[in-house]
Amino acid sequence: MDQIITWDHDLFLFLNGLGSNDWDGFWLTVTDRFTFVPLYALLLFLIYSKMGWSVLLRVVVVAAAMILITDQVTNLFKYGFERLRPCREPLVMDQMRMVADHCGLYGFFSAHASNTMATAVLIGLLLRSHFKWLLTSLVLWSIMVAYSRIYVGVHYPIDVLCGLLFGAISGWTFYKVLDKWTGRLYK
Repeated sequence: MDQIITWDHDLFLFLNGLGSNDWDGFWLTVTDRFTFVPLYALLLFLIYSKMGWSVLLRVVVVAAAMILITDQVTNLFKYGFERLRPCREPLVMDQMRMVADHCGLYGFFSAHASNTMATAVLIGLLLRSHFKWLLTSLVLWSIMVAYSRIYVGVHYPIDVLCGLLFGAISGWTFYKVLDKWTGRLYK
């Protein structure tokens, strides 16, 4: 396990070290949770326009429950494992680029990664019959958001990989819940 943590530290320092002042603003924008509110609004509009109010309201309820549960499970892991974020880890913090203006205490696993991937999978699966490219696009968007957490210095690669994996499982699970609840109205 110590070797895996060492590799994780080394990979973090490599990826975080690729950054430059010219790109910092971009990645800070990507990592800001309010940046993608227009994307969420567009996705809700697409759901409404393709499936109607009934499905949209159910999607909002299921998505809210999904984000709440995904976020809380993430917090359980953070406070259960108590793995320091890179910006708090004495072995790493002096060698890294700290781009974010704040840094929490624990980082395993990334809530940004899990929540964006859960959203990507839920909405991508829901709209896949209408927009074949959407699931792939949303997954790539989620990976970009997850990488931003490494870039700005607040998560290790394992934190974001586990967050992405948990988010994918969560998104798929809540898609199945939505599928049962809607009685397959949207197909």
